[in-house]
Amino acid sequence: MSATDLDPLSLFRLDDQVAVVTGASSGLGERFARVLHAAGATVVVAARRLDRLQALVADLPGALAVQADLAQPEDRERLVATAIEECGTVHVLVNNAGIGTVTSVEDEELERFREVMEVNVTAVWHLCKLVAAPMVAQGYGSIVNIASMLGHVAGSPIKQSSYCASKGAVVNLTRELAVQWARKGLHVNALCPGWFESEMTAGMESDEGSQRFVKQMSPIPRMGYAHELDGALLLLASRASTFITGQSVIVDGGWTAR
Repeated sequence: MSATDLDPLSLFRLDDQVAVVTGASSGLGERFARVLHAAGATVVVAARRLDRLQALVADLPGALAVQADLAQPEDRERLVATAIEECGTVHVLVNNAGIGTVTSVEDEELERFREVMEVNVTAVWHLCKLVAAPMVAQGYGSIVNIASMLGHVAGSPIKQSSYCASKGAVVNLTRELAVQWARKGLHVNALCPGWFESEMTAGMESDEGSQRFVKQMSPIPRMGYAHELDGALLLLASRASTFITGQSVIVDGGWTAR
């Protein structure tokens, strides 16, 4: 092969592929949907807020909005069934939907802990299970579980035990599913952001104490910009990563390198 035959960027294209993105009504999830669509994918976006999903798909020709509460098993099943019925299959799943609570263990209610685990872990496991059948049938699939750098390190002094526990579970669930499905053509990886602007971190970007905390603790002394996740997302979602599975790609400005 001559140098002129090389086209490495084509590996990152998602033309003729169907990508499901959860938690796509705002923040990073909305950005993920836009990035995958720009790379050529037919995007199926899911969240509870239908009005926001409809505004999003109006900007993404060919995209499909599915209102779903991912805490509900029947909604998860309906999401995948709708994607397959309307688009034929699923090639890419981005498990982005998540919730969290900033509070001490002493003050967090048991029911809230269960709710966080249901959305952040059980729903991820369930959606992976649901898309596995069409992916195995076609001999290819890419699953990107959005975990967090806090799946690898403690969150304190920002206290959020349920969130940290759930994201740690997603990291190791990703490893296990990757190994189970590696010989069936699926690759399963985790994308682990650090501090980025989102609904979950709302206010941090303008709070003087929060900014001082981030600047003191992070080798790159700032929060991340949404576009700084684009490359890692496309790597894990596309055929550029067919020999990468079970891994965590941590995009955190060096936070966990300490």
